[in-house]
Amino acid sequence: MTRSTRTSVPGVPASPSARAALAAATTRLSLRPLNNAVPMNAPGVWFARKLVATFMAIGGPVPSGTIVNPVRSGQVRGEWVRAAGVSFGTRAIYYLHGSAYVICSARTHRGLAAQLSRKTGLPVFVVDYRLAPEHRFPAAADDIEAGYRWLLDQGYAGHNVVIAGDSAGGHLALDLLVENAARKLPQPAAVTLFSPLLDLTLGLAAEQERRQRDPLISAKAASRMPLEYTRGLPADAPRLRLSVPAGVDLPPMLVQVGGTEMLRADARALCDLVRAAGGSCELEVWPGQMHVFQALPMLVPEADHALRRAADFLCDALDYRPASEKVS
Repeated sequence: MTRSTRTSVPGVPASPSARAALAAATTRLSLRPLNNAVPMNAPGVWFARKLVATFMAIGGPVPSGTIVNPVRSGQVRGEWVRAAGVSFGTRAIYYLHGSAYVICSARTHRGLAAQLSRKTGLPVFVVDYRLAPEHRFPAAADDIEAGYRWLLDQGYAGHNVVIAGDSAGGHLALDLLVENAARKLPQPAAVTLFSPLLDLTLGLAAEQERRQRDPLISAKAASRMPLEYTRGLPADAPRLRLSVPAGVDLPPMLVQVGGTEMLRADARALCDLVRAAGGSCELEVWPGQMHVFQALPMLVPEADHALRRAADFLCDALDYRPASEKVS
């Protein structure tokens, strides 16, 4: 274990809470068989999107008082999410939602974005990138880049922007950092990722699942979704199998991953990739937690603690603290 890998997280018991364990067991018995059976045809994609939206709304509803401002500007689609009492200023969070490139949206992640806004005291811009199978590579990556450039054009300096994201958003975030370096664009101050996906073939996840089954979905079933985005391209195509040139300028990163999920392997590989290039990446493995448990505070008590740690990491990078300690 490296110094920047935490198999135990400070202040967190080595075992999950009873509620978290119950949520994982219930998910394993109910959602996993359903997710594994959903076909990747038009009705199946529609059903998967509705299912995930419902699950996210139940497990992580939008807090009262949240302000949402839609953005439609050229190629850029998304929304500003601000918790009650949070104003616009010189700093912002750029959020890259997960989806396996197929199923989620800014709306499904509104509750998570609002919680992150509340804990940091910062506005959160959630980009609504185009999804597969309607839009294939490089549509999502192009939209992520366009959203970042739009923030810079709005007057946000790179060092006043931090990035957060989950699942496929992790792959998109790392791609953005590499492209920023290639295009000489300023990097954000920091990046925090929840359960990041790195290997779009789910090969790493399949190896991990041989040791422990993921409660949410099998690696085989999950691999069908990114394939809708990458279909017709070799798995090792540039920007699909990511590489980070040695010495490239990278912001500090914090990665949180659940102890029961198959993307533990991806989280470790992503951090190894960043460190090999000379960057800093801290990995936290949260005992007994599911994929993107941070989005499910109604089901998982540890979600609040994990988001607080992520918020502190981002605020430290910005050398910033909310004006009011009431923000929590």
